Amino acid sequence: MSKDLFMMLREQEVATSNFLPTKKELKQTSEQFAKSIVDDGNHNIKEVYAQALRLKESLTTIEATLKKQLGEDNFEEFGLVGTFRNGGNTTNYKDDEKYLEIEQQLKHRKGLLDMALKSDIEIYDEEGVQVPKVSTTPRKSSLAITF
Repeated sequence: MSKDLFMMLREQEVATSNFLPTKKELKQTSEQFAKSIVDDGNHNIKEVYAQALRLKESLTTIEATLKKQLGEDNFEEFGLVGTFRNGGNTTNYKDDEKYLEIEQQLKHRKGLLDMALKSDIEIYDEEGVQVPKVSTTPRKSSLAITF
């Protein structure tokens, strides 16, 4: 199946009107390609999806390996623009004792809020103030895939 998917992808690539398609064109033709597989009805979608993930993993690894070889030079070739950006500096807030103290207080407060939310009884902090039951926000559901 992997060979079949690769060959179908190659045929789709040849079908594009431009040797160096833009990002927008790639997304558009890729979406059309995926829809045609689904609409065709002759393929096991889970199997095609599994092969697509494997190809994606392979291409991601290839891309990362090649990117390391590009170095720090800016370039504009083959429809790509590569611009080197210096990573800059990150402030080390944890070097400050006051920051660490406040961070610990915040962690403690989060623990109290979690406990109050899960408890059937009223919870009070060390100052005798009732800890409120705060609201919750649902997280987006997703399908986790491993291989």
